[in-house]
Amino acid sequence: MKIEQLYTKCLSEAAYYIESEGEAAVIDPLRETAPYIALAEAGGAKIKYVFETHFHADFVSGHLDLAKKTGAEIVYGPGAEAGFPCTVAGDGELFPIGKIRIKVLHTPGHTFESSCFLLIDEDGKEKAVFTGDTLFIGDVGRPDLAIKGLLTEKDLAALLYDSIHEKLLPLPDDIIVYPGHGAGSACGKMISNETTDTIGHQKQTNYALLAKTKDDFVKAVTSGLMPPPQYFPKNARLNKTGYESIDVVMDRALHALSPETFALKAKKQQALVLDVRPAAAFAESFIPGAVNIGLDGQFAPWAGTLITDMDRPILLVVPEGKAEETALRLARVGYDHVIGYLSGGMEAWEKAGFETDSIRQVSPNELATLLNMSAGLHILDVRRQSEFDSEHIMGVSSFPLDHIHRRIDELDKRGTYYIHCAAGYRSMIAASILRAAGFRNVINVTGGFQAIKDSKLVQVSEYKIPTTML
Repeated sequence: MKIEQLYTKCLSEAAYYIESEGEAAVIDPLRETAPYIALAEAGGAKIKYVFETHFHADFVSGHLDLAKKTGAEIVYGPGAEAGFPCTVAGDGELFPIGKIRIKVLHTPGHTFESSCFLLIDEDGKEKAVFTGDTLFIGDVGRPDLAIKGLLTEKDLAALLYDSIHEKLLPLPDDIIVYPGHGAGSACGKMISNETTDTIGHQKQTNYALLAKTKDDFVKAVTSGLMPPPQYFPKNARLNKTGYESIDVVMDRALHALSPETFALKAKKQQALVLDVRPAAAFAESFIPGAVNIGLDGQFAPWAGTLITDMDRPILLVVPEGKAEETALRLARVGYDHVIGYLSGGMEAWEKAGFETDSIRQVSPNELATLLNMSAGLHILDVRRQSEFDSEHIMGVSSFPLDHIHRRIDELDKRGTYYIHCAAGYRSMIAASILRAAGFRNVINVTGGFQAIKDSKLVQVSEYKIPTTML
């Protein structure tokens, strides 16, 4: 028997490949199919099943393409209603894979069809459980993504409590827990950096499992929840109804365009120019109107959070050799309409004589000097609210990047704004969005809050433990 976790850090997502005696199954695959097919070929196995723990909201699953290419059967838990052929399993139903079996455990709460998959090994021993977004390491799935009718997030949290206490906690303490996500995922609020554990250890350490009553559990898991990113319901719909083949999406995206063709397409198709170079390179020179979301950070979740029109054509400005990776990472969160990338990058654009723009940057020392000179300096702290609450520059208000589109009208296009985040990644995203919206005087603070604090030249609030950690 073989179990392999395929962890994708950008999305904090874990897919699983299971193999026994020439047969294999994949649980919660990402959009691309090649990694799973390669594993099966290396093991001389045939992928028999694609198990989906639920209709995912934070990424587009590869279930349809993988099933089409391998002949695998797509399996959901009870209550799933999909727009494509699949097997809706019964609670407790067994699926053989070589000499092992997968048992379906219906665990509604995160969503109604959410299910965990219990692995029973060759000796009939319960060995591991793949918990999807029901149980994470250190957390449980958020209960606010599948609210319907008169049901509230508290109703779903109560349902999640029952599922966990009736289906998961009675399992032997040495059962290995393989969750659907790790730290950084918006599907939970306190997920651990660890990506595996045991049921027994989770009973001792997971704050949600330590709740003494159902009411305590509901209160614990529903407090401090931030609104989900805007792309979540769109991804859930794609996973439920179907989507275009990843091969078609990638073929459309990987067109190297001359600066002239790039400029023409941008104008005629009103395409979004997405520049994924590092913040420093973007600041020096970029195409006017371009938005910067660096490929070197949490690229896909930020793209999903901030690009509100999923059907808008996208043109890419990428570092050399990064076009395919960029297009794939966008497709993982449902952005399927990349129509090409700038051949030769910004160097080619500049040589062709096209207009460029730039964003001024200042160091923490320069910011401190400016603060001493002007008490009315406008500083935008674009970190998340919880980060701001724990520590911030005295006198500065919170302006989270997550909500920039909703709050942009609070700003004056004639004003001058100094922008910082924690280290510089998000502040350049914010600066580029504001510049594209017509704000001319936006300045990025290099190094972010940590560098500002380390300079000891700017007064910051005392550290407070974020409420989500209490």
